[in-house]
Amino acid sequence: MTRPESTEHDYDVVISGASLAGCAAAILLARRGVRVALLERRSDPDAYKVLCTHALTANAYPVLDELGLVPALEKAGAVRNEARWYTRWGWIEPRAAPGGPELPYAYNVRRSTLDPLIRSHAAGTPGVDLLLGHRVTGLVRQAGRTVGVRASTPEGEREIRARLVVGADGKDSAVATFAEVPTRRHENTRFGYLAHFRGLPLHGGIGQTWFLEPDMAYAFPNDDGVTVLAVLPDKKRLPAFREDLEGSFLDFVRALPEAPPVDSAERVSKIIGTVDYPLVSREPTAPGLALVGDAAMTGDPLWGVGCGWALQSAHWLAEAVAPAAAGRGDLDAALAAYARTHRRRLRGHQILAADFAKARPFNPGERLVFSAAARDASMARHMYLFVSRLIGPLRFLNPLALAKAAAVNLRHARTPARTTP
Repeated sequence: MTRPESTEHDYDVVISGASLAGCAAAILLARRGVRVALLERRSDPDAYKVLCTHALTANAYPVLDELGLVPALEKAGAVRNEARWYTRWGWIEPRAAPGGPELPYAYNVRRSTLDPLIRSHAAGTPGVDLLLGHRVTGLVRQAGRTVGVRASTPEGEREIRARLVVGADGKDSAVATFAEVPTRRHENTRFGYLAHFRGLPLHGGIGQTWFLEPDMAYAFPNDDGVTVLAVLPDKKRLPAFREDLEGSFLDFVRALPEAPPVDSAERVSKIIGTVDYPLVSREPTAPGLALVGDAAMTGDPLWGVGCGWALQSAHWLAEAVAPAAAGRGDLDAALAAYARTHRRRLRGHQILAADFAKARPFNPGERLVFSAAARDASMARHMYLFVSRLIGPLRFLNPLALAKAAAVNLRHARTPARTTP
């Protein structure tokens, strides 16, 4: 029997963290008949995450659609995230195939817009109780499984029992720590800083990413005419940034190929960042407990995948556990199904990202595919699907794709270089 012996539950599910993953999980579970307590340590319903790529990759679109957020995002001015990427072989510029469907997309949108929107949506969902100012201080355990949380609230300490506890509380998850879930950390040998600018034109009006081997940078247009501009250099550059953050940041941007005209734009935020951002992976489940979003897996910020994975993992959890969480099935079997999906869909991406976080140059496979993508439209679309996390590493680097990339590069090598008369 995988249900707790006690049948006295305040809720079916208690979720710690009312950001993207927590709100999405609460909405999707409640729509499936689950009673949810959604706990948020901050008391301000308009609170938002500051340090973020502010990007929802295309893999997140189906979840946004199911949540009913697409019209609200469009109304709020979220920008459909087309993209181009600089490499030493030139720019990779994905375009829809002639006569074919448009490329999949999601949105670039500031978290100051997105977080209050999805939190309000969760609070208005029947079956969800949004409890602001509730900080989880411990777990309630029974017979070797988690059966609830202890929380500090504006009214004092409180115990909330539930069949399932969900940690949606970020990479430094208190829920995972209290449950003693083992944490794997992969060193990230890049650091990152970002700032928001208004009036910063970008080539084609779309997002730009620079693969400088090993340094990285990106510029993503967001809602309200604001562009987030980020630099992710090798840590060898860290002493210079520590000595003069603003000067080093601006000099780095000015040196980019087709650099955005940062000196003529208005900076509307501080330059913020982190000098140590390891990639974190945890088992996504334990008895009576599940982890979603960054609590389960924190990706490298240079890829901008965290928001998309937060929404996807919330969706996978709701699909797997909703009946059992409502008392109509085997909860441990449901959690095992969620864990299998999470590992199958994300582990390969994380392995590649952890390797790339070593700030190394492109490996032979990457050189083959990236160079072909800069020279061939279909290879550019193939890369777009991978960067958007719509295909996994096995499809991205499958033998057929590698053979096609080799043929593109061979054809390019045989084409005489153009000469100027």
